[in-house]
Amino acid sequence: MTAIKPLRADARRNRARILVAAEVVFVEKGPTASTDEVAERAGVAIGTVFRHFPTKKDLLQALVKDLMLRLTDEVTTLATEADPATALFDFFTRMVDQAAAKKTVVDLLAESGVDIHVAQPIQSLREAIGQLLTRAQHAGAVRTDVGLDEVLALLTSTSQGALHAGWDPTLQRRTLTILFDGLRPC
Repeated sequence: MTAIKPLRADARRNRARILVAAEVVFVEKGPTASTDEVAERAGVAIGTVFRHFPTKKDLLQALVKDLMLRLTDEVTTLATEADPATALFDFFTRMVDQAAAKKTVVDLLAESGVDIHVAQPIQSLREAIGQLLTRAQHAGAVRTDVGLDEVLALLTSTSQGALHAGWDPTLQRRTLTILFDGLRPC
């Protein structure tokens, strides 16, 4: 079995720049965006993009995995470092604020028929959100009869509403206030 050789520092930086550029380009242009546009935005040659991601599908899959890992890291940090009484609500608010950017990339994959294999990153994110919920419940900030499935359903539906209905910040804030009041103990 051949060991996978770690990337050199410059290759790691290029890969990271490509993923950042891809997120912006695909959100702006949709699934028809080209890898040439990604290379230009990242400030690298197209060959550099293809060295890291041989196909557009590979790039999109890596992008979604990267987004899931970043979200999981964010939630894990909140679960270990933030105030347990507010961390779940803070994460929920940020997710709704960023719904368009985060969801658009996943929608792009569905539209373009790209099959992504992100079961493990999704499970890791689910577990991290579960930790936020448990900590919030132990802190007395969330009702004990609220389960992870309900939190995920509320997060998904609220993010979708913000994305597809184009909620302005005032509507987002008012909607989240009502939702959070429903999650808090009486």
